[in-house]
Amino acid sequence: MIVLGCNGFSRVSEVFAEHFGSVGTEKHYLLGHDAGASLLVDGRLVAAVEEERLNREKKTTDFPFHSVSWCLEQAGLRFSDIDLIAIPWNFSPEVFDEMLAGITSAPMAHSAKLDLIAGIGKLFTEVVSHDAILADFAARTGFTPDPAKVVFVPHHLAHAMTGYYLAGMKDSAFLVSDGRAEVFSSVTGEIRDGRIRVFDESAVGAQHSIGLLFAAITRYLGFVPNNDEYKVMGLSGFARPPAPNPFLEHLVDLHEDGRYTFRRPLETDDPRGLDPLFEEYFGPAQDTLAYRARVAAAAQEMLTVVTNHQLRALEARTDLNHLLFEGGVALNCLNNTPLFEGSRFDDMDVSFGASDTGIVIGAAVHAWLGHPDTSDAQRSTPAPVTPYLGPEYDDATIERTLREFGGRVEWTRLNDDEVVDQVAKLLTEKVVIGWYEGRIEHGPRALGHRSILANPRFPDIKDVINTRVKHREPFRPFAPIVLEADAPKVFEMGRKTRSPYMTFVFPVRPEFHDVIPGATHVDGTSRVQTITDRDTPRLAALLRRFTALTDVPCLLNTSFNVAGEPIVCTPTDALNCFLGTEIDHLVLGNHLVTKAVVRTPGRPV
Repeated sequence: MIVLGCNGFSRVSEVFAEHFGSVGTEKHYLLGHDAGASLLVDGRLVAAVEEERLNREKKTTDFPFHSVSWCLEQAGLRFSDIDLIAIPWNFSPEVFDEMLAGITSAPMAHSAKLDLIAGIGKLFTEVVSHDAILADFAARTGFTPDPAKVVFVPHHLAHAMTGYYLAGMKDSAFLVSDGRAEVFSSVTGEIRDGRIRVFDESAVGAQHSIGLLFAAITRYLGFVPNNDEYKVMGLSGFARPPAPNPFLEHLVDLHEDGRYTFRRPLETDDPRGLDPLFEEYFGPAQDTLAYRARVAAAAQEMLTVVTNHQLRALEARTDLNHLLFEGGVALNCLNNTPLFEGSRFDDMDVSFGASDTGIVIGAAVHAWLGHPDTSDAQRSTPAPVTPYLGPEYDDATIERTLREFGGRVEWTRLNDDEVVDQVAKLLTEKVVIGWYEGRIEHGPRALGHRSILANPRFPDIKDVINTRVKHREPFRPFAPIVLEADAPKVFEMGRKTRSPYMTFVFPVRPEFHDVIPGATHVDGTSRVQTITDRDTPRLAALLRRFTALTDVPCLLNTSFNVAGEPIVCTPTDALNCFLGTEIDHLVLGNHLVTKAVVRTPGRPV
């Protein structure tokens, strides 16, 4: 069975800009961001890519034409070969009625209600209804799907199924939390034998979304909401939360069934509506590190308390011992470690597709598992999982691209052993290296195929990369990669044995603070990626060789891009980023690339 997962809408940004003010700083306050596609063939995930990697528009919401086309081309398939198309949204007529009922009962002026109803009506009829999605697919691809072969998967169920599949299809309890889905912002439940069950009494409506509240705080602190929440997470390490915490004292109410509510429900059409409340709590807004860190620390503690409350109720409701945490809130990796450590679950997985990047995978899995032709044996047989699911480019393409850059770069072709040896030696110095190999990773984190690497031994390497390469805020930390076998020696891993997707934060052991200062945050923690020879053999060999030369057991790893741009995909993307920044060397497949020396005529070199 062939299942295509598809997320993205041609006109959603236009409708949200016109009716909901999603422009400028608020441009990501909309549905369908992180557009992309995936392809599942007989239960095996053979391809997945985010549209932004191909159209070069960060967090694009557009219909994923390039992603769909690439997935089919990768598998040698045509549209007529597809058995099911899975959409990770289900805006059914019943959902629309529920949305309208929520608006009419909301405590707002009649004029505001009428404006909101008009906007929701246009969104439904022109963008997200079943008929609108089918028409959009046909218009953009030239292929008209059979409506009977299109499965509309509720958004949060797609999230849950993403985690389930990528964790090896083990029976699991799940917590999904994000900004909003069709109606809710968070749900809990179980997946047993591939069949999902939601605990309805635990569902949290969008007007009480911890994800949207965190987004509002992100905007208040001067960042882009639904995009820069990780900056708030990073800022929180510079301060301790105020005691008492005004968010927990005056805004959030916790209920016995694991739900929570806000004493002042969110007005999702007014992202600035809570600004006066924030100033009441913390004083007039100030563009200082101390002020922003204090607000960020309070927000981080609030998010931790709320999700912990949800988890306590889930523990009481299920007898399963494995936990999945998915949705955009699960990318708050500072929260994930204490959440797991304080639970009774044997293990907790947060996937590389926890945000909306992954819902194309979960929707396809949900459609496949729910189809009558899928056997019980298939439902219980996990397929191999890897995050390296996107395009790759062969040596011929790389060398043709290098020649196109003419006299701007110089390169040497090496074998794998030579790449490892030479790059390890380069990394003993204070240099920055672009590392590009194989298929591009899926999800928001660079996991070693489109990465920027450096030696974390140098305390100021973070400043070098933030200022001269990434062009981003100086307080932003960087993550270390470490061999899975060495991780407990360097980090206080607690009950976790691995963190392959950079979704958990751990304290750095005191004896290593001075060994990896460039990858240690101000609060003494690191967002760790553990690697193995099985998952990333050449990167693991590089780290092993680097450690032998330096006695430093980690490398600093960050995404191969600059602020505001998607992670590089093609060799051309990599070379443009390399030449546009102060990256010192570039590994492009088996080619070690340097910038050409500009020679002035008549002057000795």
